[in-house]
Amino acid sequence: MRRAPITLPALGLAAVMSAPVHAEELPVPVQSERLANGLRVVLSPDHTSPTVAIEVFYDVGARVEEPHHSGFAHLFEHMMFQGSANVGKGEHFRLITARGGDLDGRTNQDRTHYADTLPASELGLGLFLEADRMRSLAITRENFEIQRQVVMEERRQSYENRAYALSFLRRDELAYRGYFPYEHGTLGLMADLEGASLDEVRAFHDRFYTPGNAVIAVAGDFEPAQAMALVRQYFDPIPARPAADWQSPPYEAQRDERHESITDAHATAPGLHVAWHIPLRRTPDHYALDMLATVLGSGRSSRLYRQLVRDHEVARSVEVDTEGHRGPDIFTLWCVLAAGHTGDEARAIIDAQLDDVARHGVTARELERARNLTRREFVFGLQSNLTRARRLAVYELYDHNATLVRTELDRYLEVTAADVRRVAGQYFAPSNRTILDVLPPGAR
Repeated sequence: MRRAPITLPALGLAAVMSAPVHAEELPVPVQSERLANGLRVVLSPDHTSPTVAIEVFYDVGARVEEPHHSGFAHLFEHMMFQGSANVGKGEHFRLITARGGDLDGRTNQDRTHYADTLPASELGLGLFLEADRMRSLAITRENFEIQRQVVMEERRQSYENRAYALSFLRRDELAYRGYFPYEHGTLGLMADLEGASLDEVRAFHDRFYTPGNAVIAVAGDFEPAQAMALVRQYFDPIPARPAADWQSPPYEAQRDERHESITDAHATAPGLHVAWHIPLRRTPDHYALDMLATVLGSGRSSRLYRQLVRDHEVARSVEVDTEGHRGPDIFTLWCVLAAGHTGDEARAIIDAQLDDVARHGVTARELERARNLTRREFVFGLQSNLTRARRLAVYELYDHNATLVRTELDRYLEVTAADVRRVAGQYFAPSNRTILDVLPPGAR
């Protein structure tokens, strides 16, 4: 029989961190309800810190955009701070920060989310602000025109004027060629932003910014009954609207290697992207590939850091990860090369290490290190009200089950050395690979 959930601080970090490999269900309190208008609500009380974190996730990211209408999801990340029926333009910022709080908004391919961290006594304020803009966002021509220019400038600063940034967009264009949800970037194309009409933007908002397309997660110092009463007070009056009807377009697996070189006007050294297609998140092989990424690229003692940076001095840095998309995912490697070295040299080392894992597996020490890093990141993340609310919202939005936060760590810790060896031999064939060499001006 499992123990009744208690807060992680009451359990004690030492007990979780020293638990056996197949740990007991993490004691994270989770209470979920659904309002009549479709809004999903997740509560996770923790009285160790007198603060609360609110995360509102909307099931709208770049993946739901249509060709020639890119950038709309990110545009609304900006529009959501431009006022609503009872909140003036910019007032959301002022009200939160004046009470010692913090706030944020982020968009990626798979979702848009808004975060408010406040003293526990201000939970009602945060819920009111989020409900008011969910119900009555000010989508005026003035707001639209101003924020369109802001987003276009953000694209210039974040991509056009930043070394290597455009290469990440090009990597995805190559790897996901023909699959628009992940083929294009979150900030959208300049031509699409310039050509967008106010009516198109309003229609996008009406389709995706509905209670039934959202999750609100609250973590921190509150009593669940009181918090739920506040949620109902502010969100129940929001009318239900038809649910978004987005369907993923067909996805065709890559069959041949894709290889391209681009010149980056801002790069001072060559760079190298390599990407391989892998199974969906939360599938057994994805967990094993996550652990392989940790073995290969997490920290100075990882295999590829030692081989590429320390021992052979071919690269200045290396990053290895899975993207964690809700849809078709990729395993990615990015490195900035050292002066005088080429992508061919780096790829030879990378291929040799993948081949070695496929042939001989990882050592017991490597796997244990990967487990410890994963456990530390997961458990320490749950100590933060904001991170805990965010993870709960992700599992509720993506998987319709916020309680997965209690058992997800086990899925990683159950990965064996045999699992890692098997996936290393299964997914890294050249026909499944995309290579992008990034060259500084004048390089060949």
